[in-house]
Amino acid sequence: QVQLVESGGGLVQPGGSLRLSCAASGRSSSIPTMGWYRQAPGKQRELVAAITTGGSTNYADSVKGRFTISRDNAKNTVYLQMNSLKPEDTAVYYCNADRVITLVPKGDYWGQGTQVTVSS
Repeated sequence: QVQLVESGGGLVQPGGSLRLSCAASGRSSSIPTMGWYRQAPGKQRELVAAITTGGSTNYADSVKGRFTISRDNAKNTVYLQMNSLKPEDTAVYYCNADRVITLVPKGDYWGQGTQVTVSS
């Protein structure tokens, strides 16, 4: 089993920044792909960004140029740096871990979610 624990969400004004973290524990050695999804009220969960152990990345068009995903393989931790935040970025953000190399992670392991609210 793999446990994912997210942190870093909160309330921020439009144009501001937040950094999310997701730490994997348990049988988490060398997780090939980690990613971030988000779900806004009344909407489907959508992929925000993903990264492989080799550093390949994938971003949703809506966040390209504003968000950056990175990972520390030694710590099994993935980060999401979110800049120039917009009200439409408001959602619960979930970390996902997939045991295959893919740029669209759909693994069985999910974090508990962290709320990001962008509002003035």
